[in-house]
Amino acid sequence: MKITVIGAGAIGGNLATKLSLAGHDVQVADARGPVAVTAEVLQAGARAVALDDSVQGRDVIILSIPFGVAGQLTGLFASVPDETVVIDTSNYYPHLGGRSKEVEDGRVESVHTSELLGRPVTKAWNAALAETQRTRGVPAGTPGRIAIPVAGDSEAARKVAMTLVDDTGFDPYDAGVLADSWRQQPMGPAYCTELTLDELPGALAAADPVKDAAVRESMMERFAGLPANPTLDDIVEMNRAAHR
Repeated sequence: MKITVIGAGAIGGNLATKLSLAGHDVQVADARGPVAVTAEVLQAGARAVALDDSVQGRDVIILSIPFGVAGQLTGLFASVPDETVVIDTSNYYPHLGGRSKEVEDGRVESVHTSELLGRPVTKAWNAALAETQRTRGVPAGTPGRIAIPVAGDSEAARKVAMTLVDDTGFDPYDAGVLADSWRQQPMGPAYCTELTLDELPGALAAADPVKDAAVRESMMERFAGLPANPTLDDIVEMNRAAHR
């Protein structure tokens, strides 16, 4: 597939690498310009392009940008065909990007992103840590393979996103419509807890908006209780422990 990743940070850079290695035609764009895309991101075959030139003629566009800034891209997307699949990887962290009145009033995060962007999005890759995505992807069929939920209103778009999740080394799980994607957002039982395909549905079902918001608000306090140099396993266990 012809794929553009917008955003060259930890998640976007990792996806560009993994999808290039899987044989896709990958472009990477960043608001800071092509110079912001590191050589490490490009070494598997992805190409750095200017943001203004990044969205035409692509099958899939992955938004790996901070939550709440999608509205800055509405002009860029105005001429993108409806059949182009747009995937959102963002998460709402008020201590990082400020509070969103819409989300605090109960708007589902990716529904709000879709409204800001002015077109439908599919949610994927948000519920796994960047280091999990970088180091723990394995071939399909590997015992204990980590699962990643995918949500969106278009069944066709979900299938495309699920195929790409599989290409990055994880079992895709169809998590239903976008309005239900709150179940895979911070800090629910399914969020960054490295669950298998058998375990993930129960964790999504156990999500509770009030409790999950409280866990999210306590994140910095819980991080303070970790060792000075926490491992990936330390962080995953912290996330799991919050829901025991």
